[in-house]
Amino acid sequence: MSMTNREALAHELDAPPWRRVESTLMATANAIHSAYDHRLEPLGLNLSLASLLSYVADFGPVTQTRVAEHLGQGRAVTGTQIDRLERDGLVERRPDPSDRRVWLVAITSAGESLVEQIADVDRVLRAELRAGISRSDRQTLASTLVRLQQNLHPIEPQGEQP
Repeated sequence: MSMTNREALAHELDAPPWRRVESTLMATANAIHSAYDHRLEPLGLNLSLASLLSYVADFGPVTQTRVAEHLGQGRAVTGTQIDRLERDGLVERRPDPSDRRVWLVAITSAGESLVEQIADVDRVLRAELRAGISRSDRQTLASTLVRLQQNLHPIEPQGEQP
């Protein structure tokens, strides 16, 4: 019994690079990021700013370092984002009463009302993204993605600068 060319290409490793799991995963992540940016644009935000603002709303007041660690980005980038949110009146910097060298980032009332709108955008977009995908399929996907993340830990560069 011989396989047709189509059957032969059905195996993932025989597929062109743009059809492999990793490429599909990266393209999907980029598309989701873009969709969030597009939906958040009317609020004057992108996904990075909305994530920062939501984190401060949930866990603030917090240090810039803690925000950067949570978001998985550098302190300088985080500082620039905080500057922007502060300029827009959405967060404020306060002195840390336990350490005069440190500033805490806290949400303002304007920021709190915007976080409610962010949550609405998130709720709607997640429902659209999950349409036609069962809970069981989402759980399987989540488990697989966690396993991919675990597989990355031993091969991630440790302490290297780009």
